[in-house]
Amino acid sequence: MELTQLKMVKAVARTGSIARAAEQLHCVPSNITNRLKQLEGELGTELFTRVGRGLRISPAGEIFLGYSERILALVDEAKRAVDNQAEPSGLLRLGSIESCAGGRLPPLLAQYHKRYPKVSVELVTGTWSQLFEELLHQRIDGALVAIDSLPAKLQQTVLYHEPLVLISSGNSAPIRSASDLQHHNLFMWPPGCPYRRALENWLGRHGLNLPITGYASWGTIIGCVSVGAGVSLIPEGVLERYSQSANLSVQRFDDLLPVDNRFVWHKDVQHHGARDAFAQLLREQLGA
Repeated sequence: MELTQLKMVKAVARTGSIARAAEQLHCVPSNITNRLKQLEGELGTELFTRVGRGLRISPAGEIFLGYSERILALVDEAKRAVDNQAEPSGLLRLGSIESCAGGRLPPLLAQYHKRYPKVSVELVTGTWSQLFEELLHQRIDGALVAIDSLPAKLQQTVLYHEPLVLISSGNSAPIRSASDLQHHNLFMWPPGCPYRRALENWLGRHGLNLPITGYASWGTIIGCVSVGAGVSLIPEGVLERYSQSANLSVQRFDDLLPVDNRFVWHKDVQHHGARDAFAQLLREQLGA
């Protein structure tokens, strides 16, 4: 069993195709096919099953993939550990919820690229549960989220308190109190979103239990609000992105509590110069 074979298992599992995995690993497909057959023979079990023109990982393959990812991550950490005095370099894989990715993050990434030009950054967006899954499998090195309930394997630091604002169409009457929302449609992300929970808690403190329509996109939510279809509660960082282009009226309420935004990483990955440098930049610029 070789590290090259583990990388092949990981690539095929993620792409679902030997051809695409070969492109990713810069080798010929026949090499991957032969090496995987050798590995399956050594393990005495199939790691993949063919589905149409693609491959699907088998139950045994899922188990083996978890170990492969952990082994490869440890190899990368070992390389970084013996070179921890050097300037940060290499690949930094980041994850972010959409509100951070479209609001606070772009100028910070620009500053990070300027400060550490030897680091190549990859960014993926997703829900907090998707990002936690990526972190637990060590497919990303760190993530920006807005939720405080973490799996045991993850570690966090609070970065900043994100203020929340209520938005409505610029052509509609201002929202003076929570009770005014009874006459409007409410648009938020689906259940599980910390910003939706903040809205539900605020309504609950005012004795209100109103229906909420879930859209998994700030762009869609703000678009609906700007044409007068309803109202929403959004992070101030997201408002800054859309305030110039959308027809919005904005209200702030003292009893709308901010949501803590956090940087999260895997506890087992102790040495990662590029990640730690990014975390330090976040603390400098956004520190709560």
